[in-house]
Amino acid sequence: MKKLAIVIGVTTLLAACAGMNDNMGMNKPMGSSMAMESSVMVGGAAMYPSKDIIDNAVNSKDHTTLVAAVKAAGLVDTLKSPGPFTVFAPTNDAFAALPAGTVDTLLKPENKPTLTKVLTYHVVPGKYDAAALMKMISDGGGRALLKTASGGTLRATTSGSNVMITDDKGGTAMVTVANVYQSNGVIHVVNKVLLPN
Repeated sequence: MKKLAIVIGVTTLLAACAGMNDNMGMNKPMGSSMAMESSVMVGGAAMYPSKDIIDNAVNSKDHTTLVAAVKAAGLVDTLKSPGPFTVFAPTNDAFAALPAGTVDTLLKPENKPTLTKVLTYHVVPGKYDAAALMKMISDGGGRALLKTASGGTLRATTSGSNVMITDDKGGTAMVTVANVYQSNGVIHVVNKVLLPN
């Protein structure tokens, strides 16, 4: 009987210790802290605020064209830097909507300066989440002007509850997923490629 009491006591003690370790995070698999992070799903993948723009974007199935273009333009290191940046990230469908052959032409090495200009036109220095954009639009009487990393200007307006971004050529993109926070900024997914002059 004494042995049974010892076995029960040891079992209870081990169970209590195991529970205590779980509560302290000691028995959790590697990477599980990311599962606890607040994330947004983009392109079928979780976007973690602790990762930078590039480390998140490479996991989005909806942004493979954008990632390939960023690599071809040599902008990976820039978008991995501390920033902060606000990126209006066009989807694969947005790139596919460009005239036939446009993406293939832009990705050619001899067109790197043009590709870089188009991509950096989607980047605004600073971190502007949806609340900041809405305040800027309100303060601007219904329109906010955003100076891009390429030196161009984007115009942010609203249409109902949607934020709309208009480029220098008059094309308009809608923010379809807002506030995808990154360690070095914020991404807003857009449904069109924005084009500079």
